[in-house]
Amino acid sequence: MKMRRLKLVVLLGSAALTSPGWALEPEAASAAIQSATGARPAIESETAASPALLLAEVYGSRTHPALYWVSEKLDGVRAVWDGHVLRFRSGRRVQAPAWFLAALPPAPLDGELWLGRGRFDELSGIVRKASAVDTEWRQVRYMIFELPPSAGALGDATGDTYTERLSRIQDTVSKAGVPWLQAVEHFRVSDQAALMQAFDAVVAAAGEGLMLHRADAPYLAGRSDALQKLKPMLDAEATVVGYAPGRGRLKGSVGALQLKAADGKRFRVSSGLTDAERRNPPPVGSLVTYRYQSLSKHGIPRFPRYWRREAL
Repeated sequence: MKMRRLKLVVLLGSAALTSPGWALEPEAASAAIQSATGARPAIESETAASPALLLAEVYGSRTHPALYWVSEKLDGVRAVWDGHVLRFRSGRRVQAPAWFLAALPPAPLDGELWLGRGRFDELSGIVRKASAVDTEWRQVRYMIFELPPSAGALGDATGDTYTERLSRIQDTVSKAGVPWLQAVEHFRVSDQAALMQAFDAVVAAAGEGLMLHRADAPYLAGRSDALQKLKPMLDAEATVVGYAPGRGRLKGSVGALQLKAADGKRFRVSSGLTDAERRNPPPVGSLVTYRYQSLSKHGIPRFPRYWRREAL
């Protein structure tokens, strides 16, 4: 077990976590936490390479909304169907019931597993289980917003526009004819004022915000302004690489998460964690989402606040 600068005692859950300041390599920390708690990963199953997906940029003031299809940003768990297996964005298999998967078409789909507004924690608990519970999955909907190309057909499938793919999504969902497979509703707006009116309505109804997908965009992978998100607060994902010990009232538990962003920048997030999460924090190596107000000139998030652990 490789440790850096450390003297570590981990007793999570029923006991305490103490150290003068420590950081573990992901494999070592996971093993330490499991050894101390007896915990095992929620899902131990087949994992494939992470699928290449389109990721959203933050909505820019120079964007012309009339060029985009607009939809509500769903508070769900992204899942990709390759025609045979349903996977999280990480490539890990989703342990969905056989009846849920049997209704899906033999062609790739990209979308969100969703329960409804404000129900992410409940959804995460359902889809991360190693054994699916039918009564829970009866509530879950697979909301489709993209059609990835079939394996071996990338060159032939990327030329169609998003408008054309939306039409095919509707056809696919209609042919399946089951309530748990649905198309994400999209609409068009004429200008910035109309976009903000729609945004305000969604946020007022406890929605997360809006997504904008450029109507003429071919199928793309990676981060692109062909897909943009508009939210009341900015958010991003980062990997847990360690913890800082709590002080005062928080002594014996986690004071802050040490995070590593996709660009390699490291920073701490101390707010947003519940007492229970401080006693049993997201494992090192797990992916979490944090919210923030803006970025510093060095690219570090200002006023970051822990939001949730992603279901990967």
